Amino acid sequence: MNGSSEPELVFYDGDCGLCRRSARFLTRRDRDGTRFRFEPLRGEVFRRLVPPETAARLPDSILVRRHDGTLLVRSAAMLHALRRLGAGWELLAAAGSLVPRPWADWVYDRIAAARSSCPSSRLA
Repeated sequence: MNGSSEPELVFYDGDCGLCRRSARFLTRRDRDGTRFRFEPLRGEVFRRLVPPETAARLPDSILVRRHDGTLLVRSAAMLHALRRLGAGWELLAAAGSLVPRPWADWVYDRIAAARSSCPSSRLA
């Protein structure tokens, strides 16, 4: 596992089926709970740790708050989470990191837009 042994925070939109599935994906692979701790996006912990002016600029998506307080969004959040899973997931993250960030974020945004138009029950 990369980084500190303390869990990092993953904030996710509980109303989004794709976000819930992504959180479950990470949870299943973090069986001992040492890599991630999950909190609702815009929930109490989020409001306590993320200043309102920063929160206003963030997408309704999965966010990772690293140990140093940095918030990762879009493709950066997902690639970071894959790296923290270790094993073969690190290789997938390394391959994903070869894609320029603007392109990766563009793809991420297209997927996010598609999930917004789907009923969450279909994706859960």
